[in-house]
This record gives sequence, structure tokens and C-alpha cells, in this order.
Amino acid sequence: MRTLSIAALQTASVAGDPDATADRLAGQISVARAIAPHVELILLPELHLSAPGQLEGAGYAEQVAVEIPGPLTERVGAIAREHGLWIVAGSVYERGAGGAIHNTAPVLGPDGELVAAYRKAFPWQPHEPCVPGEELVTFEIPGLTRVGVAICYDGSFPETFRRLAFMGAEVVAHVSLTTTSDRPAEIVMARANAIFNQLYVVSLNAAAPTGLGRSLIVDPEGIVRHQSGAAEETITDVLDLDAVTRVRELGLAGVSRMFDQIQRYGDDPPAWLDQPTLPVRAIRR
Repeated sequence: MRTLSIAALQTASVAGDPDATADRLAGQISVARAIAPHVELILLPELHLSAPGQLEGAGYAEQVAVEIPGPLTERVGAIAREHGLWIVAGSVYERGAGGAIHNTAPVLGPDGELVAAYRKAFPWQPHEPCVPGEELVTFEIPGLTRVGVAICYDGSFPETFRRLAFMGAEVVAHVSLTTTSDRPAEIVMARANAIFNQLYVVSLNAAAPTGLGRSLIVDPEGIVRHQSGAAEETITDVLDLDAVTRVRELGLAGVSRMFDQIQRYGDDPPAWLDQPTLPVRAIRR
């Protein structure tokens, strides 16, 4: 039986103070570990460690942007190493080449090393000034599973989750900072993305007052295992990874095998799937 024990921290940053937010993190992870001593993977919300709050001013991203790898990832890596955990550290404003600012999710392994850094492929335009990333990212938990990483608005583009599934993901860590009234739509899309690709979606949003919360965990048949309110919450669950195998092989409700059918296209997709629309071109690059 393959299982993955997770803790998703629906929490709020200390608005405008990345250092204070980072100072809280070690204690929050210690609490999560005390609640679920078997936890293996921890998730933080989008931009949590950049601490923008709800009223991010012009120039804030430039002011707080960090290099990856760098002191921040070393700090989070030390926590990962202390507890022997995988940490998807939400996302942060990253200072890239030529002064570009990216919205980037760093992933730290249980040895404290940076194992992946995913730059958001679909920044929330026209509101988010970050430069899009050029590739999707998964990381392997050796001997267990492969986890895909997505950030907020990525979930509005079905190609993102489909490509992560093609890359072997059985779980997608989808971190968000949603403060707007479209959170109900995001909940629908999280379930749809899980159903279409027959994988787990952990859709983590920031807590009030930074975000609207309402985080959820969805299984490979689209069934909501947990949905939060708006307040701070440590969301724990143990994901049955063999359920992904079962649903992909035998079908949703024992009948529908959508992922298996489209996966058969492999490197020879039908013409309609390879049309030069922007999202498909971006994902298939």
C-alpha cells in the first residue's frame, strides 16, 4: 500500500514583513509535525514567504524578491532537514536574469537541498506583473510517487494539469493566494482537474485576512476529502496513491478511463490537440 502523508498550512503571512513570516514558519511546521508525526510533505500558500498581504503596493515584488537558491531556501531547507520533510514552500518573488521577477515555488527535500523550483507559467494577467516560466515541474519522492507543482491561476488552464499528469504526477501541489470572489470557481476547477487527469489535487489557499481560504483536497475521482473555511488551519491527510492506479486502470466509478485514453496518444497526438493556440504551445514546449 502506497501512502503519502501531507500537511497543508492554510495560513496568513505577516503582511509586508517576510522576515517575521519566515520566523513563524519553524513553529508552524513543528506544530504540524506534532499533530501528524508521520507527515512527509508540507505545503505553504502562494507568495507566503514574500508576505504581500492584500494591499501589495507598486514596487513591492521588486523590493522583496530573492535569489533561488539563496539564503531563504537555505533557511527553509534547514527546517526540512531538521524534520526530515519535503516542503513545497508556497511561492516567492524570485529575482531572475536581467531583472525579471518570477513567481516561483521552491521545493526542499528532507536533506535540506533544493530539489525543484517552478516558475508560474500563467501569471494572473493583467494584475500580476511577473514574467512567466517556460516549463512545468514535477519532483520525485523516491520509491513512492511523483508530485507536480502548480501556482494559483495555473489551475484555470487545463493544459497545465494534463501536462503534469503526462509527466508522471499522481499528486499536484496547487498553492494559491486568492482574495477575490472567484474562489468558488477555483474549487470547481480543482475537482475538474482531478477528474480529467485522475490524480490528487491539493488546492491550498492562504487564510484570512491574507486570502479567502477554502482550501481543499480532491481525490482521483473528484471526491472532496476535505474543504476548509476561511480561518487558519493545519490540514492533514494521508493520500492513498494506489487509488490513482486503481482509477486510471478501472475508471472513475469503475467505468470512465479518460486519462488512460488520452495518454495513448503519446508523442502522436491528434491534429486538434496540437493546434497552435497559445496555452497548448506553451505547455507542449
